[in-house]
Amino acid sequence: MAACRGRDRLRVGIRFALTTLVLASIAVTAAIVHLLWWRTAQGNSRLLAETINRQIVAQVEDEISQIAVQGRSAFWAIRTLFFQNVLQTREADKREFVFLSQLQAQPSVSWIVFGWPDGDVFAAHKLGDERLEMMEIAPMGGTLTRRIDVYKVYPNDIEFLERRFELTSFRSTDQPWYRATIDRDGPHWLEVEVHPTGHRPALAFVGPVDLYTTRQGVLAVMIEHDRLSRFLAGLTVASSGSAFILRADGTPVAVPDPEADELMGTRLDRDPLLPLARRAVAGSGAVAASGAVRDLPLDLRLMDDDGDAYTVRLSPLAFADWILAVVIPEKEFLGEIEATTARLAAGILALVIAAAVLSAWLGRRLIARPLRTVAGEIAHVERFELERVAYHPSRLAELDELSATIQRMAGGLSAFRLYLPDEVVRMLLAEGIEAKPGGLRRELTIMFADVAGFTGLSERLGERIVPLLGGYLDLATTTVQAERGTVDKYIGDAVMAFWGAPAEDPDHAVHACRAALATVRAVAASGLRDDSGRPLAIRIGLNSGEVLVGNVGSQSRLNYTAIGDAVNVASRLESASKLYGTEILIGARTRELAGSAILTRLIDKIAVYGRGGGMQIHELIGLAGETMPAWVEPYEEGYACYSWGDFATAIRFFEQTILMRGEDAPSRLMIRRCRSYLSDPPRGEWDGVSVLAEK
Repeated sequence: MAACRGRDRLRVGIRFALTTLVLASIAVTAAIVHLLWWRTAQGNSRLLAETINRQIVAQVEDEISQIAVQGRSAFWAIRTLFFQNVLQTREADKREFVFLSQLQAQPSVSWIVFGWPDGDVFAAHKLGDERLEMMEIAPMGGTLTRRIDVYKVYPNDIEFLERRFELTSFRSTDQPWYRATIDRDGPHWLEVEVHPTGHRPALAFVGPVDLYTTRQGVLAVMIEHDRLSRFLAGLTVASSGSAFILRADGTPVAVPDPEADELMGTRLDRDPLLPLARRAVAGSGAVAASGAVRDLPLDLRLMDDDGDAYTVRLSPLAFADWILAVVIPEKEFLGEIEATTARLAAGILALVIAAAVLSAWLGRRLIARPLRTVAGEIAHVERFELERVAYHPSRLAELDELSATIQRMAGGLSAFRLYLPDEVVRMLLAEGIEAKPGGLRRELTIMFADVAGFTGLSERLGERIVPLLGGYLDLATTTVQAERGTVDKYIGDAVMAFWGAPAEDPDHAVHACRAALATVRAVAASGLRDDSGRPLAIRIGLNSGEVLVGNVGSQSRLNYTAIGDAVNVASRLESASKLYGTEILIGARTRELAGSAILTRLIDKIAVYGRGGGMQIHELIGLAGETMPAWVEPYEEGYACYSWGDFATAIRFFEQTILMRGEDAPSRLMIRRCRSYLSDPPRGEWDGVSVLAEK
């Protein structure tokens, strides 16, 4: 009787424990689902904000670039006329016509100024979009006088309105832009504050003008910051955000103002978000003690005086210490999410209560130990440990059938071994990837590796190539898998592998680089040799990018693989290794993702076969912690000269690389190119891109 009572107490304890466990599981699951949904929503909101920020940064950088192009274009057009003696600096009528035409031709240009060494000044100045003025500053009757001619602007024409004279103290030789330029050999960019008409900050492209080796004076093309303010007003930053250009100390350069121009100026109090942008710069820590900008881009979260939250993105701009600050209210992205979260929490609570009642009813009718046993068999299937799956008979028909079904399922899954290695299948199952055609877009790092000269080697060795190829493929496969890579396929002597799928790997580029170096070193240490007794040489190409990865094929046969442009480029880089005489070439995106974890040298900028545009390629030399060879520096100096079109200097650096290393195939190739370009200079604008005509 005591024994029976003990069993009764035991059965009650299991039911209670099982019910409690089910209820706790439901509650935890609901909380996790709620948290995951919230984090996913926040992540999507941040992604949207980042996308907007990237678009804004790109538009602002493009505008600054266009402004710079306009400033340089106006400067060189006028300087050429002076240099070719088509226009004399003192030739007033022609000079006015040229300055006015350039002022009208370049919408962003505010001033065109010429200063003579005697202090005289001639300038053309926009007065907004409807007027402009020409002025000449020179002594008249012993007094420094500014003559001003005002014109009204029409489409493709101007109309003279008035002329007036004013006393002035403005002299070219007193201006910082003149003193900083008069002794220079060429033009440069600087910032200007003082103009003949007063103080207004502007960018200036300033350079000397020479005629017959005699310095005539200084020419300056200026763009007032108000033009940037008008541009910022035209940007769409969400529905109520704003973009600002600030200096490293937080001083505004340009703020959104649709009415800003050379007459109206810029109203700094127009946008209420400017104080937040200035606070972000001041509190970001992105400005060093020297005033230099560092550690950007940077995302910050700030609160205003009313308690509203804002996201602020700080990005560096190309000019001086300028910073682009994009301010967006968080409520634009999270307001609806918070409301939906509240509704979801109420729904989850109702579901948890209903599930609790149901689980309590089911818990009283289930036996824990057989279910745990069956769950253990399912876990074996999930991990693809199919040999460990066993049949467990049960007096309960449902549990007996479930156990038998799991065993039959394990037998069917064994067929996967005919298509993919066990480890790959386990990862596919763990990631929940079904065995049917389909895939997803994901950024991966792809590797192609093959044996140098394999075609000729296989013809000479015949059947004896099999053990040599097998030894090489074993080494390559082992090093790839050791660094969390997936071997996709063997194509003769070529190995295709990738990192970042099926399991996600945030460090896929680093792992791929480590595997590539390990493969080269393992083959070198293995003693594998060709028919002439030379060590087996391999070539590797690595590239990173977004590809389509998944099950590719038909309903009857599938291959888990990656396809896309990044895959093609990786194959081209492996082929390019033969041209450059290198072992491992990596693409620019792989270099960017691997960062400081690897040692490389910039080899070239190429346009691969079948793909438009140029891309930088790098030779993978080693890993962080290893010593960078001394010969890398002269090669990269030579390549810099080569990319600028200074081929003679580039040859000297490449020859220095060969002297330091003993032999360097990329340097030999670049020397031949440079000599070819010296004898037959490249036509058109030189961009340093080499086109690979072969696959």
